Amino acid sequence: MKIEHVAMYVNDMEKARDFFVKYLDGKSNDGYHNVRTDFRSYFISFDDGARLEIMNKPDMADDEKALNRTGFIHIAFSVGSKERVDELTHSLSADGFEVVSGPRTTGDGYYESCIIAIEGNQIEITI
Repeated sequence: MKIEHVAMYVNDMEKARDFFVKYLDGKSNDGYHNVRTDFRSYFISFDDGARLEIMNKPDMADDEKALNRTGFIHIAFSVGSKERVDELTHSLSADGFEVVSGPRTTGDGYYESCIIAIEGNQIEITI
């Protein structure tokens, strides 16, 4: 068994799609639009077969306490090496994304950094 995909709602789908394509080497489909409900989505595919669906629909409410709630809290991406974690973290920081931790080795042995990226969602970058 494997997880087929993870999905997240966003307000700015183009900005979200561009983030995952530019920084994490995702490949986007052409998108989907249900004209009846105005639901829209993109699937972003990654080299290992993982997929992320980014979605939007009218009248969505933002949760201002997104990092302090139960439920899914981040998406982790493995980039293959400490050097790549460092490079990507530096690049994201230089482009204005907030680095909330790292790069560092955690108490349980992960080498990682955590970035606040798309609309307040946390991205973990690890080896």
